[in-house]
Amino acid sequence: MSLKCKACLLGRAFFYNERVMGESMNIRIFGTAADSIVDGPGLRYAVFVQGCSHCCPGCHNPESQPFDGGTVRTVESVLDEIRANGLVRDVTLSGGEPFEQPEACAELARRLKGEGYGIWTYTGYVYEDLLRMAQDRPAVGQLLESTDVLVDGPFVQAKKSLMLKFRGSSNQRIIDVRKTREAGTVVLWRRDEEVITRPASW
Repeated sequence: MSLKCKACLLGRAFFYNERVMGESMNIRIFGTAADSIVDGPGLRYAVFVQGCSHCCPGCHNPESQPFDGGTVRTVESVLDEIRANGLVRDVTLSGGEPFEQPEACAELARRLKGEGYGIWTYTGYVYEDLLRMAQDRPAVGQLLESTDVLVDGPFVQAKKSLMLKFRGSSNQRIIDVRKTREAGTVVLWRRDEEVITRPASW
């Protein structure tokens, strides 16, 4: 493990203590994008959390890796910011690593889902590992439950392709979480393309 990754893990321990001891539900944010068109289909509000222990070489947000960086905000303030944007009804949680702040991200996703927003979540973990993690940390399962589509797996530089949509490397999967739960096996997300038909009056 590199010195940089060791520093990330030390920072993660510090962040968890800071979050658990706080009086309100806080989330450490790297940044946000109010009009993203690359973090899922359509116009979306993207929330990039701070802190990631994967330390993938070639990461497009390397500044989001340290757990002691970014800005600590309340979940409520992030919700207010998203609600104030009247153009979006879909939100993407990315990072950083959302599942390394599962309590805060699960709370954010749960409340957004309750208000009718669609939720995509990006993670460097694979879906099967998240299911195992959820057995010890319920918030991981709660975040999965509020996620419509999960883009899973680490970024692998050798598998990078600019031809891929909504993911950086070909090992990453775009998973339809609801259909996956129903089927008991991973079901990949497929975009519903609008089919234009000839009107009967023509």
